[in-house]
Formats: sequence, structure tokens, C-alpha cells
Amino acid sequence: MFEKILIANRGEIACRVIESARALGVRTVAVYSDADAAARHVAMADEAVHIGGPAPADSYLRKDAIIAAAKETGAQAIHPGYGFLSENPDFVDAVEAAGLTFIGPSARAIRAMGLKDAAKALMEKAGVPVVPGYHGSDQGDDGLARAAGDIGYPVLIKAVAGGGGKGMRLVEQPDDFADALASARSEAETAFGNPDVLVEKYIQQPRHIEVQVFGDGKHAVHLFERDCSLQRRHQKVIEEAPAPGMTEEMRTAMGRAATRAAEAIGYKGAGTVEFIVDGANGLRPDGFWFMEMNTRLQVEHPVTEAITGVDLVEWQLRVAAGEPLPAAQEDLTITGHSFEARMYAEDVPAGFLPATGTLSHLAFPSFARADTGVRSGDTISPHYDPMIAKIVTHGPTRSIALKRLSRALAETEVAGTVTNLAFLGALAAHEGFAAGEVDTGLIARDIDQLAAAPNASDAAIAWAALVALGLDDAPGPLSDFTLWGVLRRSVTLQHADDEMTLIVASEGGTTGRIQQVTLPSGATVSVTYDGGWRIDGNPVPRHHRSAKRITVFDGYGQIFDLIDPLDRAAVAGAGGNLIEAPMPGLVKAMLATQGQEVTAGTRLAVLEAMKMEHALTAPRDGVVAEVLVDQGAQVEAGAPLIRLEDEE
Repeated sequence: MFEKILIANRGEIACRVIESARALGVRTVAVYSDADAAARHVAMADEAVHIGGPAPADSYLRKDAIIAAAKETGAQAIHPGYGFLSENPDFVDAVEAAGLTFIGPSARAIRAMGLKDAAKALMEKAGVPVVPGYHGSDQGDDGLARAAGDIGYPVLIKAVAGGGGKGMRLVEQPDDFADALASARSEAETAFGNPDVLVEKYIQQPRHIEVQVFGDGKHAVHLFERDCSLQRRHQKVIEEAPAPGMTEEMRTAMGRAATRAAEAIGYKGAGTVEFIVDGANGLRPDGFWFMEMNTRLQVEHPVTEAITGVDLVEWQLRVAAGEPLPAAQEDLTITGHSFEARMYAEDVPAGFLPATGTLSHLAFPSFARADTGVRSGDTISPHYDPMIAKIVTHGPTRSIALKRLSRALAETEVAGTVTNLAFLGALAAHEGFAAGEVDTGLIARDIDQLAAAPNASDAAIAWAALVALGLDDAPGPLSDFTLWGVLRRSVTLQHADDEMTLIVASEGGTTGRIQQVTLPSGATVSVTYDGGWRIDGNPVPRHHRSAKRITVFDGYGQIFDLIDPLDRAAVAGAGGNLIEAPMPGLVKAMLATQGQEVTAGTRLAVLEAMKMEHALTAPRDGVVAEVLVDQGAQVEAGAPLIRLEDEE
């Protein structure tokens, strides 16, 4: 076994690798950018080396700096995590040339699976079923359009390099193909430096089921399947293992296909073979096709660990150190069911915009596994993926595991940024999902219902008012004492788009035990103290206060801002004239020009943030009065980008 390894990554996966290495007695070296100097993974590691600026190209993608850090610290091997350099064969070559061990597959195996078109051809030769499609070298517009017509609409355009939904577009009609192709190429070029695409038949009721494989370079085993069908815009949201509705016949067929795929390329380490599955008529052995192979550890690996009892990172270290496969296929079994939900800092009602902010409070329920790279006090950086944590539950049945997930989401506490917790909670409560009726279109079909912001309860509003007035502590003997009867206070709070003024009446006398809160609706909520504050006999919800912001942990976190009425005019803004950056990012394209006449919805700029492109559009008809930033500028959230002329 290694004495010391370096983790060429950051965030939750770096922390995850450190935990398993520590359990094996292996020392760890972290690398970090300027933005991550105080990050959790840096604090957890035995040593840490600074490797550059906050942008990935200046730090986590710097092969030479990472290898130099490994050699300087005496690390014998490098674990790539996922993302960044994890599937870069040139990096593998460089690591091995430096006399170090790469904890993962060979460069040859990564290259074999790195381009989707070549990988599909290889899989066909290995006897793995492949989706009908065009994977050729002719990248001309006309040739690709003809291929789409031959395949039959609807089709899916996919970047041949990379993954994560980047460079992917669904096209349902021939007339839409040209625009979709141009958009997919642009995004692929930005994300992967390669604009080439392939075209595939789009399965009408698709399910995304993947198989975890593990190889030693000659032989491979599979650790059963994960269902990743719950997706939004090709991004996984909730994953589970095993797949609902899976039969032993199909599990055996998929497992054999996946191990054939791994053995065909001499795969070593942890990998995932992804299949698209036709879910229209139940799962059947002739209804699945190879999509791609991820030659690394997957984000969703914890659900496989939960049902198998296997530590996949431990296996990675042991096999990379020269040990044989830790288990034979017949030794591996499934116990129970597991779910993983990806919690992000994002504004769901605003269109899932990535968010930033300082996590003034972060806490997880003790009965759930939470893989995270951040702590209370850490900042969500605009330079990286805005994932806060992966919340994982396990139970003896799917129903119990899902109920535990629902409870874990409801009891997770986050303050300092908006999150997708309510969205995840709505998904966990979705009747179709609970029944196992899953496919990749479920979220899109019910997006309005799922993305709706939950209303704040009367109890949450009343408690926020008391917290805002500083009345949440235990009352003293003379609390709220007044000679003239009931003491009344008013407080103004901002919640979402609503401004509300509440009246709090405190009982006089020497008890100070009752607070009557009158809501804007006219309803009254009684908050009583009897060794602890209660509303209708129930304990008040937990909360966190930071300056003038109060987060009540009810309904997945309700945010209230204390408003000084005298400040209202100062926050009125610039009406509808300014187009502002909704998040920190890079102005990828500035499409507006001074004097341009625009209509509502006209694309004015493209902002690149957290590995995604976001179009900024005109809020109304008008004329561009001024372009305030140049293309290529790095801007902060709220920065004015374009000003429209005043409406007449």
C-alpha cells in the first residue's frame, strides 16, 4: 500500500478520498487554488500545496504543477477524483513518466472511451448493444442533417468529448436541426475544446441506468446498477440503487455487457458503463443500449457503496497499489436500497440560476450520509460547480429509503445562500417517482409544480418576526413589562417578492410568556413560552440569524430580510432599464450594441458561470442606451451590463 498520495481535485470528492485514505493509514496531500486556501479539503489533508489562481485553467488543470507538488511532497501516487484531469490521458502519461502511479485506468483505456463515436464502434465489436446513430468523421452541416434524417426524428446531438449534458441538444423537427447543431457545437467548444458531435436516435421514454464496474487490467466485476433517470437538462438530480423494476434476467444481461466493455479495453480501477434503456414496456434484456463509459469514479458512487457495503475508493487504492480485485463476482450482493440527492446553491424559481454566498450555517441530520466539501463559514465560489453536498440515505426497501431521504432533505439546514432543497423535496414526494415510474422526462413534464417555491407557514412568519425583534431568547422576570398594558411592536420583513409588516403584542405583567403575532392576513399566531417557545403546542422551528437576514428552517429554509422602511427608496433600483448579471461570471458574448432596437426576449448577452452558459434577454421592448461592459469581462452578481433608454 502507498505511504502517501496526492489528490488532484477539490471539494467533496477530495474530502471523500482523504477519508478512505486515512482509514487505510495512507497520508494525503491536497492541492489548492487561491480561492480554496481555507477550503475543507485543505484542512483535512496532512499536507497542502498551492498550485495557482482560482480559475481551473490556472490551478486544477495545471498538470505540471500537480505532478511537481506530488514529487516535492514525496507522494507516490495521484488520485484524480472526478472532473478536471480525471479523464485526461495526457495527464496519465505525464504522471507515469514522472515515476508516479495514477490511481485509475490506463491512458490507453481512457483514450478508447474518450470519444463517444470511437467508443461506440469499439463496443459494437465487443458485442455490447449500441444505440442507432451517426458516429462518423463527416462533421459538415449537411452531412449531419442527412444522418439525422436517416436515423429518424427525434434525434439527440451530443458532443463527442466530455459529458455532464454539455454540448447536448434534443431536436424533434428537421427545421430545428441547424440552430441546435450550432448551439451544441459552441457549448462543446467552450467546455471541451472540441466542437465535434455525434447524432443518435432519441428514445421516447428513456431511462438512464448505469452499471458500476471495477477491473484489475485483465478481469472485471460489476457492482450492480444505478438508476440515474431523474434528470434536468441531462444533469442528474437524484440517483438510486438498485434500479426500480429491475429483473434478475436484465440485471445479469447488463452486468455481463458492462464487464465485457471493461475487459475489452483492459480496464483498471473504478468505472461506469452508462446505458440508455427503453422504459416504455418494462425493463427487458433487449431494451438497453450503450451510451458511454466514464473512466473514473462517479459522483453517485455512494449509492453503490450503500447497497454493497464496498468502499470504492479503498478498492481504487488497493488495486492501484498492485493488489488483485478484492472480491469475485459471486461474492458481491445487494442489500436494501439507497438514494442520493445533489444539493446545489441555486435559485430554482429564478430558473435554476447558480448562486454564490457565504454559508453562515450548514448542518445535516445524523441519520443520513452527507458528502460535502464545505462547512459553515465557507463561501460558494463562482469559479467551480455550486454543489454543496450529496445527501445519501439507505433502507431495507425502496419505500423506506425514500422516506428517509424526504426526512433528511427536510432536516438539512442551510443559511447564507439559496438552495434547491425544496425542489429535491418535491421530487422525493412525487407520486410517480415514489411508485418507481421514472424516466428522464419526468422533471420536464412536471417542472412548474416541482420548481414552485414553497409558501412560508404562519408559524415560520411569526417566528421570524420574533427573531427580528430579538424576542427569541428565554424571557426574564421583567420581560415585556410595561405600566400601560400590552406592549406592541411592528416589524417589516421581506420574504421572496413580498414585503410584510407584522404586529407583535407582548403580554404585560411579570410573566412575559405570550407573544401574539398579527400577520398581514389579519390572522393571529400565539407563541408561548413554557421552558421553550412553542406555537400551537409544537416547538418553534430552528433558525439562524446573520445581520438582517433570518433563515427559518421550516419548508426547506425560508429566508426573511429585516427591512428598515426608511431604506425603501434606496433599494428601488433602476426600474426596468438595467440588465444586471444574475450571478458572478464571464461575459462570454456581448450581443447588444448602443442604439439597437430590441423587443422583449431579445438575447443581449451570454454569461458563462459555473461551467454553464446563460442567455440574458431584454425585459421589454426598447432601445439600448449603453453597453456597460466589454465582452470577456469578469463581473460580479448584480453588476450592470446593459442600460435601456427610459420608457416614454
